[in-house]
Amino acid sequence: MPTASNAEATEDRRRVTLVAGGPALIEGPVEVVTEDGTVFTSDRFLVALCMCRRSKNFPFCDTSHRKRARRTTGE
Repeated sequence: MPTASNAEATEDRRRVTLVAGGPALIEGPVEVVTEDGTVFTSDRFLVALCMCRRSKNFPFCDTSHRKRARRTTGE
């Protein structure tokens, strides 16, 4: 597989961090293409992509993956 020079390769790379039980964090800007061909773009410096498909803002994460703990009163 051909590779670019180190300087070019570093500039073109995006870091992707997979969070256990959470989103994929991608250093932006990014362009996301969904399975149906819809294209989303973001110029943010960090983008969280939903991995659980529970997000109402899919493909972007809205923290729906977090477990909601029921609050108990101490009374």
